[in-house]
Amino acid sequence: MRLWFLFGALVLAEIAYPLVHGRTRAVLVVATVVAGYLLSVTHAYVTRGARTAAALVVVTTGGGLAIEAAGRTTGFPFGDYDYTGALGPRLLGVPLVVPLAWTWMAWPAWLAAGRLVRRTLPRIGLAGVGLAAWDLFLDPQMVSERYWLWSDPATALPGVPGVPVSNYLGWLVVAIAMTALLRVAAGPDPDGPRADAPMYALYLWTYASSILAHAVFLGLPASAAWGALGMGLVAVPLAVRLWRR
Repeated sequence: MRLWFLFGALVLAEIAYPLVHGRTRAVLVVATVVAGYLLSVTHAYVTRGARTAAALVVVTTGGGLAIEAAGRTTGFPFGDYDYTGALGPRLLGVPLVVPLAWTWMAWPAWLAAGRLVRRTLPRIGLAGVGLAAWDLFLDPQMVSERYWLWSDPATALPGVPGVPVSNYLGWLVVAIAMTALLRVAAGPDPDGPRADAPMYALYLWTYASSILAHAVFLGLPASAAWGALGMGLVAVPLAVRLWRR
């Protein structure tokens, strides 16, 4: 029940986001990420135990902080970018909410991939794609709100100025590395049924709501299309699989 409560809080925050402006939007971004983070970590603990939850935090929260701190300092692997200060307190120059976002979506992407494929290497690759494709929605939205900016986004996807293609490629590399480390640190999934419905719902809600928000409410039709294609590589087969079952 607590998992669905957190999921409901996240949904409400995301519904409210396009209805407000300015500082209130930044507050809702933080609230959404915190709710998603608590949802994913709590689910990992409840369904897989302390080892898996700890591995999730170390690999994705700790790893997310490390790669973001290195990225903004060196420009690798996401390009030359920096945060504007709108998202609150920082650690190593990175808003604290940013590494939490890696964890929020890494766990449902990992479980969604596990529902679709069983072998380890294909699952790691698919989970990496499932996580990285989320950024086709995330970065255009955050750049449009000026939460972070690139200094030279010349080579961008058609219709999505402000975000270099190198950023998406960097996300894919990091996402695959994260899911591979998560598999090693957390170990294989235990046998038997697992209560993973909240994570499937989280992944599919993020997909569908992002398309709607970008296309209708946020004035970002191109990122709605790119995100629909990219994240749909995992979300659409997942929805079909769940429907058939």
